[in-house]
Amino acid sequence: MGREGETTIGDVAPATPRRCSLSFWEVTTASGVVLGFLVGLLCVYLTMPQSDYSFLKLPRNLQDLQILRDNLEIYTSDYTVQVLVGYCLVYVFMQTFMIPGTVFMSLLAGALFGVIKGMALVVSTATAGASSCFFLSKLIGRPLIFSLWPDKLIFFQDQVARRKDGLLNYMLFLRLTPTLPNTFINVASPIVDVPYHIFFLATFIGLIPAAYVTVRAGIALGELKSLGDLYDFSSMATLFLIGVLSVTPTLISKKRV
Repeated sequence: MGREGETTIGDVAPATPRRCSLSFWEVTTASGVVLGFLVGLLCVYLTMPQSDYSFLKLPRNLQDLQILRDNLEIYTSDYTVQVLVGYCLVYVFMQTFMIPGTVFMSLLAGALFGVIKGMALVVSTATAGASSCFFLSKLIGRPLIFSLWPDKLIFFQDQVARRKDGLLNYMLFLRLTPTLPNTFINVASPIVDVPYHIFFLATFIGLIPAAYVTVRAGIALGELKSLGDLYDFSSMATLFLIGVLSVTPTLISKKRV
């Protein structure tokens, strides 16, 4: 038995997924965002020359990506603005609505624009997409996250509450290591009251190492046999070490208190 005022494990009811239901205005908001992206892509399409664009589809494997790269290279020099705008819209859309496959988009950036420009493009669009997901989740995400990740949400909320003083370091650690999925972090952060400026800084800085690895690999796209080739032991160890270093100041300050 626990002492009076204590909560014992037996007193806590297990988390049960809630039914994911959205109100009319929440559905309208999400639909409006989707429509905005589609209008943007339509505008890009209308400014491109008449041609066969059957190759334009979200890549689901390295073969799809190589076909997309080979065709887009033809347009990148003469229609740079359109390719850039189209790329940004697609990447941000995928991040906003948690559509898997952004790793292929990061590889494509390296293949089309090189390391420096590709990294700038990936980090900026990934941060913009994560921010878009953050604000959309703030409006309509609560039913979704309680339905999909109730246990992860409880864990994340507890960790955020404990680390208010060193929250930026903790969020950096999450971005740099596979402790929690990035998709979950994007959706859950506004629900557990992570301030946007901390979310933004942790996302922008934390995505740089992984973006470098992926964009650099995109330059030698033809040599990749599988996505597993991207993250060998050396790359993963480096990312984990950077993640540990990011939370070290917080751990030291706690020991001094």
